[in-house]
This record gives sequence, C-alpha cells and structure tokens, in this order.
Amino acid sequence: MADTLTIAGRDFRLFGDPGAAFLCFQPTDEHDLSAMAEEMQAVEETLGPAAVCVAALPIRDWNTELSPWTAPPVYGKEPFGDGAGETLALLTDQALPALEKQLPPRADRQYLLSGYSLAGLFALWSAYRTDAFAGVVAASPSVWYPGWDEFARARRPLARAVYLSLGDREERTRHPVMREVGNAIRRQRELLVVQGVPGTLEWNPGNHFADSGKRVAKGLIWTVRTLGAKP
Repeated sequence: MADTLTIAGRDFRLFGDPGAAFLCFQPTDEHDLSAMAEEMQAVEETLGPAAVCVAALPIRDWNTELSPWTAPPVYGKEPFGDGAGETLALLTDQALPALEKQLPPRADRQYLLSGYSLAGLFALWSAYRTDAFAGVVAASPSVWYPGWDEFARARRPLARAVYLSLGDREERTRHPVMREVGNAIRRQRELLVVQGVPGTLEWNPGNHFADSGKRVAKGLIWTVRTLGAKP
C-alpha cells in the first residue's frame, strides 16, 4: 500500500523507500497507477530497494494539465490545453519543498521526473524549463505534438540525463499525426547528440500500450546509473 501525502490540495502517492537516493515525480492516470507495482518491482530488482522513491501525481485532466500549449484534437473532439506550466509549478514550487520537509533527510537526494505518453512529453518539456530535475524519463512521449520540433530546436535541456523510448510498432499506423512519432523521436535524439546532452533512445517491442510500467522502469534504471548515484 502506498503512502499518500496531500500537497496543495493534490494527493501524491509514494511508492518505494521514502529515504531513497532518488525521488522521482511521475504524473499518472489510472492505467499508470495499476502498473506501478510492476514498475517498482523492476526498478528494485535491478537497483535495490533504497534507490528510487516514486511520488505519483494522479492527473485530473490529462489533455490540459500535461500539455505545454493548446493544440487541436487528435482523437475524438477533446482539444489539448496549456496547463503544463501550472503542473510544473506545482511540482517545483510546492511539492518538492514540501516533500523535503516530510521525507527522511538526505543531503545527496536527487530529483527525477518521469512520464508515459503525454506525461512523457511533459517530462521532456519540463527539462527545457527547469534544472530542478537531474534526469528525466520520457517513455513513449508524445513528440508528435504540434510545434514540438520548433520548441526543442530553439532550446537546450537543463537536465543532466534524458532518457527517450518508443515502441517499435508505434509509428506503424495510418493515423497521419501518430505515424510521425518515430521520425520525431529520432530527431529529438539527434538534437540531444548535437547539443551534447547525455541521453539515449531505447526501442521496445510492441505498440504504444504495451508494458508501460516496465518501460518507465527501464528509463529510471538507465537514468540512475547514468547520474552515478549510489543508494
């Protein structure tokens, strides 16, 4: 059973050892929460039980709270909003200092931000906006998002490690927007290389909906090892 901490009216659910070397914020929906046990098991089997604590933030309005700017609908009739800035401020200005006061003190604690799908794009976008997170995990991120290429080319991430991943079947679709995701994430990886940002792009078997918990776990494992912290 995960502990729940209420910060600024939002319930953060803590998974793992609160005294861990890394605290990772992860925006989640119900599917992500259902995969959290699998995610944490994979992380702890590789890194040990004291390496990572995940603070999961259940998202109320996925298309609004995680979107950096407005965009038209891709599926159905629901457009994308521009609430990512407020969500990031919640994490950096309120949740992070509040958790510092409530968790066991640890001078070497580092902060990560992870996410899957649109939450993965949010994590990646946040890396360009703040240096609060030593590393970001963008698993199957929505880099097909309108205007993303232009945004990324004009900036350099502030994180010290950027993990990207995609399913090898995600670009195999007839949808005119979604089928660009493969080329978009390749461009993102090339951009990180040119900018000298430590990062990687991992291809996973399957489509967008396969093994989300395991995919995020792989990103957390790579990021912790890249940053070189010891539990």
